[in-house]
Amino acid sequence: MDPLSNVLSLLKPRNHLSAGFEAGGAWAIQFPDQQGGIKCGAIVSGECWLSVEGSAEPVRLQAGDCFLLPSGRPFRLATDLGLTPVAASTIFSPLRKGGIATLNGGGDFSLVSSRFGLSGNHADILLRMLPPIVLLRDEASQAALRWSVERMMQELREQQPGGYLVVQHLAHMILVQALRLHLAEQSGNGVGWLFALADRQMSVAMNAMHDDPARRWTLQALAARAGMSRSTFAQRFKETVGTSPMEYLAHWRMLLASDRLENSRDPISVIAPSLGYESEAAFSTAFKRVMGCSPRQYSRGQHAVSAADEETLLVAD
Repeated sequence: MDPLSNVLSLLKPRNHLSAGFEAGGAWAIQFPDQQGGIKCGAIVSGECWLSVEGSAEPVRLQAGDCFLLPSGRPFRLATDLGLTPVAASTIFSPLRKGGIATLNGGGDFSLVSSRFGLSGNHADILLRMLPPIVLLRDEASQAALRWSVERMMQELREQQPGGYLVVQHLAHMILVQALRLHLAEQSGNGVGWLFALADRQMSVAMNAMHDDPARRWTLQALAARAGMSRSTFAQRFKETVGTSPMEYLAHWRMLLASDRLENSRDPISVIAPSLGYESEAAFSTAFKRVMGCSPRQYSRGQHAVSAADEETLLVAD
């Protein structure tokens, strides 16, 4: 499994609600705090303004645009930001099983949107990599997303048998496609594991670590996978990922370990060797260094990840 799939699988994004929205005339809707979730939307027809609390300037959205709001902050969609908004709950609350909400009779504007929650204690692994607004509006982006968006709108409108499951899968497709496109657009402009995936040589090394985290990887072995000298690879990895290869590997192993401690009954004696540690003592020492508490404390819910370690869990500022 590739690193992006690995991380998304670990975070278990859950689509809480997917819905369509159609509006006519002048309107404004205020959305509340997204409770640490990711809001994903795509404009099917028409135009509107998007304003996110705490971010810089409002963004004008038009048909074909797709946006991600990873910060979970309150936001507003409106034809005119000067209008008094109505609360989103008054419009979307009846759509707990999906469907299309209509305001002012519809006809001028339509969008589809989904809200994802991230499971586990490490949502920042992904969210810190992304700005408050991720806007995808070039022609290649629109073409890649168009089928999923149009199909979701059709499913929401027609309410066919099995439609709920189809919408769930389409929502996840749109989320992954949007992250892929953002990654491609930002290639070479960011530092961190997500942006490093756009670097062919770095992604080969990262894929190797994710495919076989238990292997006794050495700097030389990873450099060989990337087709680089050891010193050049180490420097390039640090520059693009924000941490050394061995630190990245250690942190990824501990994230896998913490997920198993939370979601399985596997004992430490099983987890440790499956992640490349010869003894429980060596595993426990590494776990405490990265996570800030012992494996047993973690499994009992006594998480104590230090601020410094939290910033290095596959994340570079």
